[in-house]
Amino acid sequence: MKITAFLVLLFIHQYALANPFEGADLKAGESLVEKNCVSCHAASFGGDGSTIYTREYHKVKTSKGLLAQVRNCNTNIGLKWFEDEELNAAAYLNNTYYKFTE
Repeated sequence: MKITAFLVLLFIHQYALANPFEGADLKAGESLVEKNCVSCHAASFGGDGSTIYTREYHKVKTSKGLLAQVRNCNTNIGLKWFEDEELNAAAYLNNTYYKFTE
């Protein structure tokens, strides 16, 4: 019985960690990133702008850090995104570049 309970808890834990951006809209996030982020990053860092996500010494280390960075950019640039838009953008970036599971 204890083994069964342990396995159920393990499964639930793994499922909960599978997607830190549960419920986000990846297509909407892609649109937001392409429209707002890529050109700013290209102007600041050169290239196509996506190298900021793949550079060796990137600042973002966790899913929470990714969402915080998206919020930081939103505030600093004055995009006035709602929380769901921030979540969508972070989910797209995670799905495309970072692959955080928790």
